[in-house]
Amino acid sequence: ETKNVIQMDIGDPTKYGNMDTDPFVQRTLAEAAATISHNGYQHSCGNPEARAAIAEYVPDPIQSLTADDVVITSGCSGALDIALNALLNPGDNVLLPTPGFSLYVTITESIGATPRFYNLAADRNWECDLEQLDSLFDDRTKAVLINNPSNPCGSVFRKDHIRDIVALCEKHRVPIIADEIYADMVFDNDKFTFHRVASLSPVVPVLSVGGIAKRFLVPGWRLGWITVHDRNGLFKEIRIALQNLSTLILGANAVTQATLPALLKDTPKEFFDNTMTTLRENSEFLYQRINKIDGLQCAVPQGAMYMMVGIDVSKFQGIEDDVDFFAALIEEEAVSVLPGEVFRMKNFVRLVTCPSREVLEEAVFRLEEFCKRRRQ
Repeated sequence: ETKNVIQMDIGDPTKYGNMDTDPFVQRTLAEAAATISHNGYQHSCGNPEARAAIAEYVPDPIQSLTADDVVITSGCSGALDIALNALLNPGDNVLLPTPGFSLYVTITESIGATPRFYNLAADRNWECDLEQLDSLFDDRTKAVLINNPSNPCGSVFRKDHIRDIVALCEKHRVPIIADEIYADMVFDNDKFTFHRVASLSPVVPVLSVGGIAKRFLVPGWRLGWITVHDRNGLFKEIRIALQNLSTLILGANAVTQATLPALLKDTPKEFFDNTMTTLRENSEFLYQRINKIDGLQCAVPQGAMYMMVGIDVSKFQGIEDDVDFFAALIEEEAVSVLPGEVFRMKNFVRLVTCPSREVLEEAVFRLEEFCKRRRQ
């Protein structure tokens, strides 16, 4: 019997058919498209109204933002590209998390810079190894990238942990790029609270990247941003670089930019609550079921839409690493996950928590059957 492929590998919440954006969000796009004023080119950094809306949406209790502190980009990936290019020259290095989003390395190496990797500890809910991070800085280190909440880990850093990372950056006089595309996507506000890096960084300047892709469930709209959290005017030249780099694509999509003033202010809270309830319940279901499978283990998911599952390869026949596990699972059970090698994390796989409960139940059943059959 041929099984349908269950994809638990794609970080697109719309891919699975059960998570749609809010009707209000759809109306903002239709209304923006209905007027000629949004059919033409915009300022390369973004239209002023949209930039002002982002400045209001992204809080900075240390230094309030204005439209001049915002660059609108083609998706958050575009924001990462511009931020890394603004801070790095060939021969420089940047400190990146492991496990971490593979695009960080792709962009860094395209610049001619060197990625250096600081470790996130699975047994500490994926917090970073501060001592090891401290050892990586040298005189060519031009940025530390912090991703919180995390892709691929589904973890959320504690406030004190962010402060500890910021303190190391202050010690070494190195700015921060904060990848906050999953901002506010946390499961339990009593246990896990999202804190923006810039809100805890009174001295170290921060480029925060974000967008509407994940929280508003519209990754195909391709709209992201960089917010400049300058401290003591240290980013004067970086601001010029950001503006210059924004001209490479002549600005982001004009119609989606036009949605932002209404989108960021008036999208119903119920929509966000329902999205996070779905992701939380799915994550709890996967956590409880997968941790009962001998040979697999995962940490409690705290946010975003992912979880990393550790594999004890000694428990399984014919499985030497995460790539073997991935290949055998899709061949035998038609369940597709991402091997940890993609994120520089051996003997782990990443699961996406977006599919419907019905799909997840079938996926876990197949995973259980696979592990039983392969058990040594």
